[in-house]
This record gives sequence, C-alpha cells and structure tokens, in this order.
Amino acid sequence: MKKVLTGLQPTGSLTLGNYIGAIKQMIKYQEEYETYIFIADMHAITIPQDPEKLSNNIRDLIAIYLACGIDPNKNIIFLQSDNVYHSNVSWVLECNTPYGVLGRMTQFKDKSQKHQNFMAGLLTYPILMAADILIYDVDGIPVGKDQKQHVELARDIAENFNKRYKVDFFKIPEPIIPEETGKIGDLIDPSKKMSKSADNPKGTIYLLDDLEVIRKKIMGATTDSEMLIKYDIENKPGISNLMAIYHEVTNMSIKEIEEKYKGANYGTFKKDVADAVVNYIAPIQERYKQIINSNQIEEILAKGKEITTEIAKKKYEELKNIIGLHI
Repeated sequence: MKKVLTGLQPTGSLTLGNYIGAIKQMIKYQEEYETYIFIADMHAITIPQDPEKLSNNIRDLIAIYLACGIDPNKNIIFLQSDNVYHSNVSWVLECNTPYGVLGRMTQFKDKSQKHQNFMAGLLTYPILMAADILIYDVDGIPVGKDQKQHVELARDIAENFNKRYKVDFFKIPEPIIPEETGKIGDLIDPSKKMSKSADNPKGTIYLLDDLEVIRKKIMGATTDSEMLIKYDIENKPGISNLMAIYHEVTNMSIKEIEEKYKGANYGTFKKDVADAVVNYIAPIQERYKQIINSNQIEEILAKGKEITTEIAKKKYEELKNIIGLHI
C-alpha cells in the first residue's frame, strides 16, 4: 500500500469550508493509503504565538479532526515536536540547500512582507517541511495548489542529495492535488472563499460555533433581489453558495434543489439550509466534546510518537553514515 503524509497547522478554528474542502478528502485517503498525519507545531512558531493558546489549539485541532471522522486506527497521528529527528534531518538538508532557493519561495515573500522583523525560521521552514516528508519515504503529499511549491522543493532537495552522494536514499514524493470539491464561499462576500481568518466572522461557519449562531449566520447570508433559487455562480453568487452548502450536507444534487424550491422564497430556503447544516454539525460537536474531555488524544500521540521515532531514528542514522558523521 502506498504511503501519504499530511501536516496540519494548529492555528485558527476549522470551518465548514475546511471540512468540505480538506477533511472529507483525508477521510477518503485513510481508506486508500497508509497515512501519516502530523501536527506541524514547529512550523507554527515561525511567527509569534501565545504559548497557552498554541497548546490549546493543538488539542482542539486533533479533537476536531477525530470528531469529523479521522480514524486513529487507520492513521499514524503524531506531534511534530515529539520527534527530534525531524529537526536533525532538517539541519543536514539545510547544509545541502542553496540559500537563494529559499528566498524565492512564494509564502516566504508574502509572510516576510507582513512581518517586518521576521525570524530566520520563516526562511528555513520549507527545509523542515522537506525533512518531514523525506524521513518517511512516502509516495505522495496531498496539497493544495498554493502548497505545491513546497513539495517541489522537497523533491529537488532529495534529488540533489541523492545525486551528490551517489545514493538512492531519499524517495522522490509526488504531490497529490485533491479532487475538485465543492468550494464554499464566505456568507457575506460569496466571491471569497470561506476562511478561518476572514475579516468578518459573520461570513464564516466554524465547526465549533454555537448552533444558534450558525443559524443566524446562514439566515443573514448575502443573496439578491430576484427571489429565484437557481444555481448561477456568476450572476447569483450568494444563493448559489447556499445551494452548494445544502448540496454538501444533504447530498441532494443542485438540480434536485432547484426543483424542490421552485417558487419558494429565500427565507424558506435559508431556514432549510440552516436546519440541514445544524443537523450535520451537531454530531461532530458532540463527538468533539467527548474526545476533548478524555485521554484519547494523549494516548494517540504517545502511540504515534513511538512508531514515528523508530522510523525517523533509523533514517537519520543511515543519513549520518552517508555524509560521514560516524566513526
């Protein structure tokens, strides 16, 4: 069975858009691959973080993913900082990566402009990301288009290392671009993607929002004055976005939705969308509460640490031998 690896940043609260666009894909992958999922807490500290908030975010992130259907029996789940070999391998890779390559990374350019006094880690973390990937000899990395550049860097680093030392040591991973899923827009400005960092929280449905807050957000969603429930993303982005959400949480086709609500007003449709979303999210929240108030997370991470440390230690010792760090 082929192996894939996914890293999750413990920042911000997950949204309905995250669930539909990413988590549902991960649930599919766990049935098809040997999957490694790690919490990228070391990546998170490339920009300043409140320690207590970061710690809580890590637990919350794991709990919500488990509540959404990520099965700890089908995934190896671990905390990046629990495995010291990630940073060890990263240092060796740093010493084999030209400086100029890092300065051209798109995310570094964007983030360094936002953080004037940025830390060195913001420049070098793509190499840590390469180490995360290359340690486990994975076949593929599920990434969005905006992260593809990091997988390409990992591939380049691996190929250059293998060539320099005349070895076939690092497996060359392939980026896995997820299948096109329903894109969920912001409720207030449907031309934008629903985002956990949106300026106006009324446009975003968070998976841990109070259920009545979710209802109010949907009832207050932007529509238009035509009072026609028809999917037309260009001319009717608001109502089309609500139809896409309804489709995702009910599995009704867009055509079926249009037929069901022929002649209905927007208030009636919004109420049904709100009911459907609440009914969909309520069980996730209930599972989340059970998990966050148990020892399940600690047990999962302890098991993941044991498995991945053994794998990473072996890879690191082999790496030391190749570059001459041995007697």
